[in-house]
Formats: sequence, structure tokens, C-alpha cells
Amino acid sequence: MHVGHLLRLDRLGLFLVWGDEGLLGQEIGGVTATDLEDPARFLQPGEIVLSGLVWWSRDGDPGKAEHFVSALSEAGAVALFAGEETHGEVPRELAEACRKHRVVLIAVPVHTTFRAITEAVYLRQWSELSRRPTDHFALPENVRLDLDRALENGATAGELLVRAFAHLGTPACHLLTSSGRTVARTSATAAELPARRAAELVRGGHGTTVRVEADGTDFDGWHLHVPEAGRVPPRILQEIAELLGRHRRRQERNRAASGAAFAELVDAVGALPFDAHRVRSALASCGLGGRDAYTVVVAASETQGGSGALGVAALTEALRHVPSVAFAVAEGLGDEAMAVVAHEREPASGVRTRLGDVWPLIHACGADITLHAGVSAPAAGPDGLNTALSQARYALAAARTAAPSSARVAGLGDLDGLGKLMAGIPVDVRNVYRQTVLGPLLGARRGSSAMLLETLEVFLAHDCSWARTAEALHVHVNTVHYRIERIEALTGRDLSRLEHKVDVRAALLCL
Repeated sequence: MHVGHLLRLDRLGLFLVWGDEGLLGQEIGGVTATDLEDPARFLQPGEIVLSGLVWWSRDGDPGKAEHFVSALSEAGAVALFAGEETHGEVPRELAEACRKHRVVLIAVPVHTTFRAITEAVYLRQWSELSRRPTDHFALPENVRLDLDRALENGATAGELLVRAFAHLGTPACHLLTSSGRTVARTSATAAELPARRAAELVRGGHGTTVRVEADGTDFDGWHLHVPEAGRVPPRILQEIAELLGRHRRRQERNRAASGAAFAELVDAVGALPFDAHRVRSALASCGLGGRDAYTVVVAASETQGGSGALGVAALTEALRHVPSVAFAVAEGLGDEAMAVVAHEREPASGVRTRLGDVWPLIHACGADITLHAGVSAPAAGPDGLNTALSQARYALAAARTAAPSSARVAGLGDLDGLGKLMAGIPVDVRNVYRQTVLGPLLGARRGSSAMLLETLEVFLAHDCSWARTAEALHVHVNTVHYRIERIEALTGRDLSRLEHKVDVRAALLCL
């Protein structure tokens, strides 16, 4: 495998910062990840080096980049893959050092993990090795022909798996996604695996695991797992993985044909004025018409600039973990991913609870993106889907206000506080309300305005206790009395009245 091969893998999204044609043609002998300032003693000639650039700082020693790259050059490294997550870009000093020492420099975007690059290298090398002429451990010709015919005739992944291992006595084998969902298994010999346990095995447990090279994402990539290490020769496992990769690519091409219908449904549900006839038609086109109940789920990134496409992949994989539902997922507004889920009538918490259970497994896949989801109450029919979308977006806003340790999936039942309730109100409405209630206190948030706002926040946080507020602010209690009187005069609110306290507290939550 050459350095240039990695640049041509679209799923990695790598960018060449510096390197000429000759250097890109160098053979890759291995991979090392390091953030040591001088990694030379740990490198072997021909390796590529993955670094998050933690050792470099903008205001640090300007010679650090020169020292690091010269160490790579002396050790015979063929390329440096620099992660952009730590500094937001590849430093100019690093590019200059790589040009000077003739070391290829490639930028690794935030959404690409070093693990994905490592797997791409070693799986390519394994695949090339398996194609070399050999009489050992190859699938028998009759088995290969049978599998090719089965693939052409539309066999399922489970059927292919059983036929592929039959000549070996059908050893236990699972086809698993990165999040631990079982796609297929040799059912007679392979025990059913809980998703959490399966995800642990994919990330590295006992037995042998081989990634299926296809167009999957970090969330739903396929992996062949054989519990007994050495039970199946590696080359046979690789050949079966390649066959399943062809099956996966066919499957994804067929699903892509549904993309337009899914997008039309998402657009119809969110359109104003709401057109029930259009929604019913779109549901029918997606195969979701005439169901007992519908739930809307909206997922979005915690930070701006998140990918709606990644959200679609994550939400699709999460819903595939939920039994007995049919769904359509497409990109919504901004970075939103939206799903319409059709299911039997069940308690309002049903879909929300099941998604909440699987959400940590989705995030453990290492896609470097944090997604929250909001789940509506079940709608009895198509006419209630627009309302359900509003509910899901409100619940999503509540999920985004949760602490990092809290659940990332929220339903209407999670709107259990004023802060979560206010989070779902449109930004422009919150801004008007804040200005109306707090008015003169806002100013430029400097000087006395900032002091009064701080006093107000501390006063409400301490249940309007004069003494505790004074203690927290390190001022005399008379000072607190004076400031609160000033606040009441400016806002026209009486902080001894409950409704006025609630008004002011809600306005502070809009800041």
C-alpha cells in the first residue's frame, strides 16, 4: 500500500498539505501513533506517523516542529498524518519543516479517527497478502462459486454467512455492527449476543474480529467475529469479509433509491401550512402508511457545524436496534437528522426508552461527534405528525441543556425544569422576553449593570436570602438590600412576589 492510496479513500477525508508524486508512491510498512516530542526511538523505516500535535503549542518553542520532523526523517518515516482537532489546523511551521526534510504531510480532519486510518492500512495489506498465489487456507472453488451465485440471487447476509462457513463445520460466527447490533449469525452454533457485549467484542475482546470493507460509517460498520481464535484460517475470514462487503455495497445502493422518498416525507412533516394529504402520500411512498402510531425523533450535534449526514447514519443505526418498528430517516433543518417511526400502540415512553438504552453504544463508536436526540409523544395518525415534530424539537432542546453525565435522549417527560422548558423556545422569542423583563439591567453588561445582574442571579440562587447572598458576594447585607431595591426599580418587579421571581428567573435563563 502506498501513501497516495490513503488520500484516495473518500471516507477518510484526508488532505495533502505537502508531498510530491515520488514521495506519495512510497510503500507503507506500518503505522505508529505518537505525541512524543522526539519519537525516533519508537519508529521503524517505512512507517507512517499519526500525531494529534499535543506536543506543539502556538506560543511555545518555535524549534519543536523542526525537531519532531527531523526525528521522523532520520528514522525513515514516509509520512506524517497530523490531526486538526487539537489546534483547528496544521501549523505552518510543521508544513515548512516537512517540506525541508521531504516528509509527506497529510491533514487529518476532526471527524476522522486514527483508528480508521490504521484499519485502512492493515486491512489493505491483509487483502493484498490474501491475493498472492497460495495453496493454503483459500475458500474451495465450489464454495466460492456457490457464494457468488447466492449473492447474485439476492441472498441475505445471514444466508451468506451460513453457506460461507458450512464447509468448515459451521463454527460460531457473528456479523456485528460497530455499535453491537447483530446483523446475522450462524444461528445453530452462535449464541445470541446482547448489544453491549457485542460492542465490547468489536472494540477488542477474545476471538478474532475482521472489519468488512464497505461504505459504512463509524456507527454501523460491519465486523466478522469468530469467538474461537484460530478456529478459521485468516485468509478464509478475509475472503468471507470481502464477499459480505460486496453484499453491503449492493444493499446500500438499493437503500439509496429510498433516499428521495425519505427526504420528501421529512419535508412534508415540517412544511407549513401542514398538508395532511401530502404527508399520507409520502408515508405510503416510504412503506409507512396505515400504521397504528407514529413517533418523530430529531437528532442534532451539540456544536454548530455538525454533519446532518452523520446524524442520519447515527439515528438510522440506533433505530435498527429497536425491534418491531419501521422508519424513514433523512436530513432536516440545519444539522438536524429527523426520523418518522411507525410502530404498534405502546406507552409514550417506549421509543424514547429504547433509544436511550442504545444511545451510549452509538457514541462509543468513536465518531468524534456528540449527538443529542429529542423524541415526541406517539401520534395516533398522520394528522398529528407536525405537532409531533414540534414536540421532538422541544425535547431535543431539553437534551442539549443536560449535564454531560445525563442522558442524551430526551422525551416530553424530561421537561422537568424551567431551564429545559425555556430551551425549546425560539431564540428570537427568548431575546425579546429577556430584553422586556431585564431591560435596563442588560446595558453593555459592564460596570454597575454586570454587578446588578450578578447580585440578582446569586440572590435567586440562594432562595432570596439576604444573609446568604451577602456571604456569597462578600459584601455587607445592607449592600444586598440596596442592590435589590435598585433592581426592582429598574425592572418594575417586586422580588417578594413569587410570580415576579419566576419572571426574572426565566429571563436570566435566556441570557
